[in-house]
Amino acid sequence: MYDVIIIGSGPSGLTAAIYNTRASLKTLVVAGLKWGGQLMLTTEVENFPGFPEGIQGPDLMANMRKQAEHHGAEIVDMDAVSVDFSKRPFTVKTDEKEYQGKAVIISTGADTKWLGVPGEQEKIGRGISSCAPCDAPFFREKSVIVAGGGDSAMEEAIVLTRFAKEVTIIHRRDVFKASQVMIDKAKANPKIKFILDSTIEEVLGAEKVTGVKLKDNKTGEVKELSTEGLFVAIGHIPNSKVFPGIDVDEKGFIKAHDHFHTNIEGVFVAGDVYDHQYMQAVTAAGFGCAAALEAERWLEAQKV
Repeated sequence: MYDVIIIGSGPSGLTAAIYNTRASLKTLVVAGLKWGGQLMLTTEVENFPGFPEGIQGPDLMANMRKQAEHHGAEIVDMDAVSVDFSKRPFTVKTDEKEYQGKAVIISTGADTKWLGVPGEQEKIGRGISSCAPCDAPFFREKSVIVAGGGDSAMEEAIVLTRFAKEVTIIHRRDVFKASQVMIDKAKANPKIKFILDSTIEEVLGAEKVTGVKLKDNKTGEVKELSTEGLFVAIGHIPNSKVFPGIDVDEKGFIKAHDHFHTNIEGVFVAGDVYDHQYMQAVTAAGFGCAAALEAERWLEAQKV
């Protein structure tokens, strides 16, 4: 029996584990087979406080994990395949074992929707990114592409113009999904240009991105476009499907009520599985801290 079971092991989950264990709560982290969250796919991280010269994403997550384990967190590298939140104590199942906890913190994050084209996956972190606020400084005075047509694509492009010399938004349709105010902002920026009715078919380059193959969706013509970076902004998929009974919004992000409480008493949420606005490592860590403190206070109030 655990005081707190944390599902997920990105910055939010591991920060929650650090806080809960330091509060003398018996804490289990169901980390997942691919533990560490999206930072495990990131190279240089320059915007996490405390690392003036930057740190590699996997190194940052390894340090967080060591800190959680140092304070007594038990971590299992298994996926949570099902949960039972209908009664307390709560039950979390993996392929190998069943665990029970008095409180649960969901911090399973969200996965980037990638294009799914040849040459993409192996170049993530080598010219391909999904986060302009994270990686835009690496593309100073370079030409870059943003793939997408929603508000997030417009926001990514605008952020990139502070560093890149040229930003091209590529959208597969001739009409944007973005709000008109965001479209107007992007069109008013002299550094941004648009290619519509076009689909990226392949990412070119050996070690890093050198260009893309573009298909004109009206004519079928395929041509190559040189670029030094590709930012994919077609959305995120929150990892919330394994939690029946938990309230989510229309996109599947878990709803937080009254400071990181979910609609089920004793179940809390933190990080990108609910936050689709900021999606930064430092905000995820802060949300993990807050959810851990809320769980601690709730346990005290329940006298368990």
